[in-house]
Amino acid sequence: MDQTLSLYLLETIPLVDPEQPDYALVVLSLVESILEDPEIILRKQLDRLKGEAVAAMKLEGLDYDQRMEELEKLEHPKPNRDFIYSTFNAFADKHPWVGQENIRPKSIAREMFESFRSFADYVRDYDLQRSEGLLLRHLNSVFKVLTQTVPDTAKNDTLRDMELYLSTLIRQVDSSLLDEWEKLRDPAYERRESTEVRPPGAAEAEAEAAADITRDTRAFTAAIRQRIFMFLRGLVIGDYAAAFETLTAEPVGGPAAGPEPGGALTEPGVPAVREAEAAEGTWNVERLRVAFEAYLGGHEQLRLDPEARNLRHTYVLPAEDRRTWRVQQMLVDPADHNDWVAEFEVDLAKSRVAREPWVRLIRLGGLT
Repeated sequence: MDQTLSLYLLETIPLVDPEQPDYALVVLSLVESILEDPEIILRKQLDRLKGEAVAAMKLEGLDYDQRMEELEKLEHPKPNRDFIYSTFNAFADKHPWVGQENIRPKSIAREMFESFRSFADYVRDYDLQRSEGLLLRHLNSVFKVLTQTVPDTAKNDTLRDMELYLSTLIRQVDSSLLDEWEKLRDPAYERRESTEVRPPGAAEAEAEAAADITRDTRAFTAAIRQRIFMFLRGLVIGDYAAAFETLTAEPVGGPAAGPEPGGALTEPGVPAVREAEAAEGTWNVERLRVAFEAYLGGHEQLRLDPEARNLRHTYVLPAEDRRTWRVQQMLVDPADHNDWVAEFEVDLAKSRVAREPWVRLIRLGGLT
């Protein structure tokens, strides 16, 4: 426990019903509430809310003074604020040592996770180009509390997905940003190397175990799902090149690239997809664009909210030879038709060599 209010977190998590649909999100809000406020980011959030509120009030015909009065009432987003404040007050009553320490509800990591935004997306959305280090430090603090303070017994699959989402996001950002931020706080800061004395052969054994990322089935599945949702996010934002780049670079050839026998697509736009499949046996950016536009021809949008990313929408089918997995990801839409899937092949041997999921797209189309 490296936060002053870590004990509050540990005492409050058992008060949250693990069966409630937003359990993981409430725990994440509790985690963020015990961390210091990154003021610049919170101000940017509030500015966004005020801008939206002003536009709405002008449409309603409110005069200037009324608008200013209403704007004074606004705060940055504080999910589960009533629950957090009431439980903290009860905690402070039992622990006089809390003194002037206070709880700080906010939603930064939660907002990013709910919308599955990348670090770059969030920086751009809130114009945080000069505060990237601050954002990275906050996300790193959230990740540390989730992994080191929240008990494993309190974690469900969604919380574990949060951990993987944050760890992946943090690794993708230049770690020097975090070092520079620490130097601002402590001019004498230097990255500390481990001085732990370890038994002979321990490092080699750990390296060998770490190399086989397929050994832990649950963790490996989570890593695959993370890769798949990064791919789907590229489709949602219309960045087909970015979506394509999340897949394994090795081209997909042969019959496997097209629909399986009996797997004819049934959605609007299917002829265009079939034409692309007949013209080439590999996926590329253009073919991906054609396929997803066919999906949008019959669906309002593709959802990537926490419910859409629920584990129950992912189907893993290990091959009999245990060399590959076939993974089907249901595409969840606002109308809950859920009649399209993205299908992938995962090569276990290549994943071990690459030390990350080796994933190729097999099919993007309607259920049969």
